[in-house]
Amino acid sequence: MKARYKTVVDELARAIRASELAPGSRLPTHRELAARHSISLATATRVYAELEAMGLVSGETGRGTFVREWALPAGIGVDQHAVASDVLDLNFNYPALPEQAELLRNGLKQLATTGDIESLLRYQPHAGRTADRQAFAAYLNGKGVACDEEEVLIVNGAQHGLAVTLMGLLQPGDVIAVDALTYPGFKVLAQQMHLELLAIPESAAAMDLDVLEKRCRLRRVKAVYTMPTLHNPMGRVMNEAWRRRLAEIARRYELLIIEDAAYAWLVEHAPKPLRHYAPEHTVYVSGFSKNIAAGLRVGMVVAPRKKRAQTERAIRATAWNTPAILTSLVCSWLQDGTVLTLEALKRVDAQNRQALAREVFHGAGWQAHPNAYFGWIALDENIRAESVVSALLKKRISVSTAEPFCTSLYIPHAIRLALGSVSMANLETGLKTVRDVIEYFTDL
Repeated sequence: MKARYKTVVDELARAIRASELAPGSRLPTHRELAARHSISLATATRVYAELEAMGLVSGETGRGTFVREWALPAGIGVDQHAVASDVLDLNFNYPALPEQAELLRNGLKQLATTGDIESLLRYQPHAGRTADRQAFAAYLNGKGVACDEEEVLIVNGAQHGLAVTLMGLLQPGDVIAVDALTYPGFKVLAQQMHLELLAIPESAAAMDLDVLEKRCRLRRVKAVYTMPTLHNPMGRVMNEAWRRRLAEIARRYELLIIEDAAYAWLVEHAPKPLRHYAPEHTVYVSGFSKNIAAGLRVGMVVAPRKKRAQTERAIRATAWNTPAILTSLVCSWLQDGTVLTLEALKRVDAQNRQALAREVFHGAGWQAHPNAYFGWIALDENIRAESVVSALLKKRISVSTAEPFCTSLYIPHAIRLALGSVSMANLETGLKTVRDVIEYFTDL
């Protein structure tokens, strides 16, 4: 049973995060808090101590306890990317191999000396040039995503692909069903576009499709966003039966399926994509940030033919056309096999990093796919995630809480670790420090 004081901590923490208690607000004295919640004075002191450790309040001698500006420091939430140079980044994934810098150098040289380079200085077709879309389609077909160049639209990275999908195919106020834990970048897009996210709980390590169908009967759900192959942050791969069932629900209720495949390349021999089961309802979105490099903002949207025009119009409205130079560079690497080679090498790299994480966190609740560049640790209910993260920041290590991933009111106390952005030696040191900090709070 959860200790009474933990309930008080959670209530105050929720009120602060919801801005019901504004930054600078003075909180009740320890005695007033104790009387209000029928707890002892010592317990009230413990409540404020825990909130202070979470970075939500500050105690000032002779004045009282005040609400701090609770926005998390850079690095705790994945919505913020500014991480100091001396901080070990276990928050964001930008996996890169040592040889990639030379690949870029040689690729740019080749681009400068061959082909019609002057054409890259002009406006491009909104969805990309035909030859480039053919190269993308050939790559996708090799991944089991059946499509032709007329269904492929080239975008400025997968995030832009998600943005143009929402902008082109949905309206403000529309309801999108999502996992209770999902990719934070999609949450940001939905908020910006005034779309309602409807959190669907999990069952058997996947979105509960029985609950989804019940919600569709009760509400006008317009779309479902999902990552069936290597879910971020939980690292799951949905089985074929689940995919078939979701396709059936999409047809029955006329749902748009937004299939995010940003990490799908890490999983070999995965079930066929959702597009295979419901091509007329599915928009498939992916990019080259993880399998090549985060700085190459090139991605793709595979849209049903009937939805292509609206999606292309959104590309025109947001970026006008694709990034011509970067797209040409990516196409050359698609055609000469460089992308497939990088993917194979990074799968091995991710497997090695996962093996290290499993060893460090043996018996500590590590949850991850063996090929993923990230993992999840659910904390004991008496351990506050913010306290763990704050303690790690003092040790110059950046991780994320569960909060940026949550779409429901319930926020689990957990941390998500990215494994792909530091050297193996630094990763081992960082993971062991994370383990030690969690053990410290567990002992407390």
